[in-house]
Order: sequence, then C-alpha cells, then structure tokens
Amino acid sequence: MPTLAEKLVAKAAGLAAVKPGDIVTCRVDLALIHDSGGPRRVKPILDRLGVGLWDPRRVVLVADHYLPATDDESRAIGKLTREFATAHGLRHFYDGLGICHVVVAEHGHVRPGMFAVGGDSHSPTGGAFGAYMFGIGATEMAGVLATGEIWLRTPDTIRIEWSGRLADGVVAKDIMLFLCARLGMDGGDYQAIEYAGDAVAALDMQERMTLSNMAAELGAQAGLIAPDATTAAYLRAAGVEVGDLSSWRSDDGAPTLAHHRFDGTALAPQVAAPHSPANAAPVGEHSNVAINTAYVGACTGAKLADLRAAARILRGKTVAPHVRLLVAPASARDLAAARADGTIAALEQAGATLLATSCGACAGYGSVFDDTTVCISSTARNFKGRMGAPGARVYLGSPLTVAASAVAGRIADPREMLA
Repeated sequence: MPTLAEKLVAKAAGLAAVKPGDIVTCRVDLALIHDSGGPRRVKPILDRLGVGLWDPRRVVLVADHYLPATDDESRAIGKLTREFATAHGLRHFYDGLGICHVVVAEHGHVRPGMFAVGGDSHSPTGGAFGAYMFGIGATEMAGVLATGEIWLRTPDTIRIEWSGRLADGVVAKDIMLFLCARLGMDGGDYQAIEYAGDAVAALDMQERMTLSNMAAELGAQAGLIAPDATTAAYLRAAGVEVGDLSSWRSDDGAPTLAHHRFDGTALAPQVAAPHSPANAAPVGEHSNVAINTAYVGACTGAKLADLRAAARILRGKTVAPHVRLLVAPASARDLAAARADGTIAALEQAGATLLATSCGACAGYGSVFDDTTVCISSTARNFKGRMGAPGARVYLGSPLTVAASAVAGRIADPREMLA
C-alpha cells in the first residue's frame, strides 16, 4: 500500500516499489532554473567539468528575478541568462513572462507522474499537479543538468486533511499560514506532505499551487495533491492531454509518518506577524496594526485568482490615503486575463500602483521596503530584511486580507468587506 510520494519516486527510480528511507537514484523528467540561481551559478560548474546539458528539451529556464533590469548587475545577469539559453538551444526559455513556478504550470510543463527538480526553494509548487518536485541548490542542479539524475532518500508522507469547505473570505494562503503556526517551519521534517480532504478538492489549480508552494515554509521536501478532474481540465487548457489519473494517489491505508485533520469550515483568515510565517494567528488579533504599505505579489499571492480576489474587495472602494498599494502580477498571461476581465481596472481605480511582472519585492529586488515600512503582503515569507531594510515590518496575509487592509489603513478582516 504505497503513498503517492512512494509511487512517484519508484517510477523515477525504475523500481517496482520503494519504502521510506531507501536511497535511490532517480531519472529527472524536468529541471527548472531561473536567472538568479541558474546560469550564473551552474555555468561555471558545467564549464569546469567540460559538459553540456543532458537533454535541453527537459530544461526550463525563466528570467523572473532581476527584472526589470535597472542597473549594471541586473543587465549583466539578463545577458548571461539569454546567452546560456541560446548556447544550449533551450526551446523552453521564458524571458520576463512571469514567476517561474507560475510560468511552468501555465505552459503545461509539470504533469501528473513526473519527477522534477527546481533551482528554487518554492519548487514544490509542482506537487499541485501530482508531480514529485522539490528544490535543490546550484551544485546539485549542475549535476542534474549534466546527467539527468539525482539521488534521493525516499520520504515518509505526512498527510494533512482538510474537511468541510472554506468560508467566503478564506483561501489557500490562510490554510498555509495556519499550518505554519500549528506545525512550525520544520513540521514537514523534509518529508513529503500530501494535502487531501473535501476543502482541498474544492480548490482550483492556482489555489492548490499555493498549498504545494508553501510546503517549503513547513520544511517539507514536496507538497503533493492527488490529480483529479480539476487537474486534467487545467492541463487541457494548457494544451496537455492527460491519461488515466487513478493510479496517482495514495492507496487506502498507506502508512504515514503523521496524519493531521482540520476543519476547513472553522478556519478564519490568518495573518503572520514579523518576522516569520509561523507567527500566524487569526486576523482579529492584529486588527490594531496600522499599515502604510500593502503588497499583492509573488507566486503565492498574485496569480489570476489572487488578483481577482483582491479586486472583489477593492471594486468601488479607495485605498486609505496614507497607504500605498503595490500590485506585481505573477505572470504576463495572468496580467492579460486580468486586464481583459476588468480586474486590473478595478485595482487601479482603487489606487493601486502596478509593478513589473516578476518576483520583485518578494526576492528583495525593485520596490524594496525601508525602515519606516509597515506592510501587509501576500508573499510566502516575511523574514527580517528579505524585502528590504531590516527595520521594515512585514505581515503576511491572503490577497483578500491585503486588499481589505489597504482600504482600512490597518490590518482588517476581509469578511467584513465581503459582507
């Protein structure tokens, strides 16, 4: 009775079965790299080894961190990234089209049954599609690019089950902030988390991507969701036909390291205080915190579903006079869709400033925050100094909570404005 994680690892290792603790060598179906940790880190290693890429068709390169290029360093990194793509004949190179985790999904690169690695800590995002995907460093990535293989200790599975259905105003980001507080940032124990339950099954793919993405904040290696009809519909829209998905799920009774059960109907919007996602509590506990900045951005907070959520709050309202609302859409495709359906117009009419489609402030680039900043942000992390000056105080919330707070001028419960 294997878990989904064990099935995925066994397939990649070419074995009939694996069990937790087994050390195996896995064939990689996809390697994701970006401009920050990609060519500028791995090229010197590959050059020293005198090798190229094992299979350029299986490598996706995304320029998303050092954009827009505003100084000599960022221009040089962009130039190196483009030259690397040309030199190695990378047909899957996305330059300035959005954040890597969103771009690979919307172009159908991550599919059920795959084994994939990424040069970014939030690479577990691919687990939303029933793929085993995790983040690795530059040295390991150079090895993968050269050989197409990587060793792995077969993980245990931690099952996190959410029953019921989330209330209006509560979204995947709230689930993850709650889990960071309840389980801690090492609660994943570098194992495979599997999300399940009716509340998870009801989420669309972009919301599921937030769950898998923030498995990293729980200290997990992977964040898996068994693929279903919702997965198949998303992939078909991306031009990918999928076959029978029934085998890509944990068998009934498969053993787990832990099994956590929570009631989705009882969850309130969550806010994490500086300087850790684990400092999360129900939004009402922070209602006296005045803010001067609200940031809707990042792979966990500025996808199309996130932009639309923020617009639900902001439509017909105005941002508080002392607050700057910054919006950095997660991908060019999502930005275009949000323009077409009036979402961007609603945000801008409320007073939002639109920023570049890139990692932006989440990665400490571009519109970073100074020591006077008190911000509520839809990003995944609020570590001290990550988004600018060490004195900046960054709170985390969902796009709904960020938008509601921008209007109120203080941290606010979005349910009050939705009512």
